[in-house]
Amino acid sequence: MKARLRYLSALVVNVAFPWLAYRLAFPYYGQLGALIASALPLIAWMSWDLLRYRHFDALSAIVLAGIALSLIAMAAGGGARMRALEDPMVSGMIGASFLVSLALPRPLVYYLGRSTMAREDHRSVERYEKDWRERPALVANIRLMTLVWGLGMTGENLLRTLILLQWPNDPHSALASKVLRYGVYAGLTAWTFWCRRRLKQNAMRYPTSPADTPDHLTNS
Repeated sequence: MKARLRYLSALVVNVAFPWLAYRLAFPYYGQLGALIASALPLIAWMSWDLLRYRHFDALSAIVLAGIALSLIAMAAGGGARMRALEDPMVSGMIGASFLVSLALPRPLVYYLGRSTMAREDHRSVERYEKDWRERPALVANIRLMTLVWGLGMTGENLLRTLILLQWPNDPHSALASKVLRYGVYAGLTAWTFWCRRRLKQNAMRYPTSPADTPDHLTNS
């Protein structure tokens, strides 16, 4: 139950609170002030998580990086058309970072997975790192997830950019861009949960040692 509450709180802090802070600040401080306000819940959450639990939230860091890139894009200036393209351009850069991380010994999804395991307990982190060293299938799946998320985010944002460039003054283009965005993210998220469930099932079916076998299997 404690782990579930931490998962729920992570979802609220990384999605709901930044969105709410942005909406509340926008009428008074404009887009620049609203973006800064949306970063405050993430900074507070990451600081608390680091000081209280010695846990670095990789997901919050990625969301915060996206906000920072949006602030940089705003500082660069541009007209209304450029501002409409900021969101797909920023998200596309994050997607590209997933692809670039494939050249590293541990890609981005590895750190996101480790952050998720840290929410459960430290033993989960140790088991996760042990599996990374000893299970080639886990390494292959994490690299596959990194590739799929990188291609999905990059491709989705390229399509959104093309839509906004092709029909810049059409109100339906903004709607189509949002539908495409949420549709792709929903598909990627569902696929990721399916992959994680399959990995857990395989881990129970083929433990690396008797000590790693779940209790309900050793007692059966």
